[in-house]
Amino acid sequence: MAGSVIERVKPPKVGIKDVSREAGVAISTVSHVLNGTAPISPAVRARVLDVARRLGYLARRQAMGAIGALQAVVVAMPPDTLAQTSLNLVSWTILKALGGACEARGIRLVPHAIDAAGDANGLLDAVATSQADGLLLLNIDRPELIDAIAAADIAAVLLNSEDSRMRLDSVTPGNRFGACLATNWLIGQGHRQILHVTWQGRTTIRRRAEGFCDAFADHGLPPENARFCYAKSWEPEAGEAAVTAWLDAHKGLDGVTAIFCAADNLALGVMRALAARGLNVPGDVSLMGFDGIAPGQFAAPSLSTVNVPLEQLGAAALNLLEQRLISVGAPRATQKLELGCDLVLRDSAAAPPITA
Repeated sequence: MAGSVIERVKPPKVGIKDVSREAGVAISTVSHVLNGTAPISPAVRARVLDVARRLGYLARRQAMGAIGALQAVVVAMPPDTLAQTSLNLVSWTILKALGGACEARGIRLVPHAIDAAGDANGLLDAVATSQADGLLLLNIDRPELIDAIAAADIAAVLLNSEDSRMRLDSVTPGNRFGACLATNWLIGQGHRQILHVTWQGRTTIRRRAEGFCDAFADHGLPPENARFCYAKSWEPEAGEAAVTAWLDAHKGLDGVTAIFCAADNLALGVMRALAARGLNVPGDVSLMGFDGIAPGQFAAPSLSTVNVPLEQLGAAALNLLEQRLISVGAPRATQKLELGCDLVLRDSAAAPPITA
């Protein structure tokens, strides 16, 4: 709310003395367990590690190790990523969690909006000016920009993006896996004709289309049963318009009993298009989204979706960035890290309708 001040209460710091007291062992024993400097019985070791993990001491100890290597990080992103709107919840969730991870580690985060031309020189100047140790590129997979960053002597990680030529480290959700997981569930419920609503987006979006097709191959179903509808963008209005046009062109559902959307925003628009045609979800057609943003939970009916671990992407990217930074000058293979997704089943998806 504008004008309001929210005071962030920091949790008390947990130290080795707290672990010692809770585990009922000497401080020296805790130190030996954590540093591997003396033989400790398996039972005592397990108890100390369990307490240290439960109290958050292990996570804090790991985070503290990053402070020396990373003191300032530039995060570059397209200008539309900075718009804090209800349509931009994916990017803002990633950014908010990244900011929290940086604050916890004592890392200064410097945002930088990439201009329309994707000027690499301007970005590299921003890194130098801010005296940053490394660079994160959020939602960016422009080949020419990646080429320039890869050629520069700088530690960089792609966040929610990927480099098909594997020059830069990257962290993404398991997009192909998540899409296959959702489609497999729909097929398992008995759906055979499924429509994938997507758009001509970045590589990460194409991975979702690939996962959609993977599921049909897994079940030995004809590839033509995997049908496609392309929207102009990822916004709800684009999904609504695309499916309305598709229904017009096919004079109805044309045998489709389920629709899988490449983003929750698209699914919310598709839901409106179906309602306008008097089609019941899930009575006439099931609907599944992808991302797990909050509005889907409160839609009517509530939206089944692929839940993406958005809050974990930023911290994982920082870890990769730190590894890249401390390995400068030493051989190190480029890493592509994918985080697993899971299904959230709500009211919008069910078995196909029974036909006479």
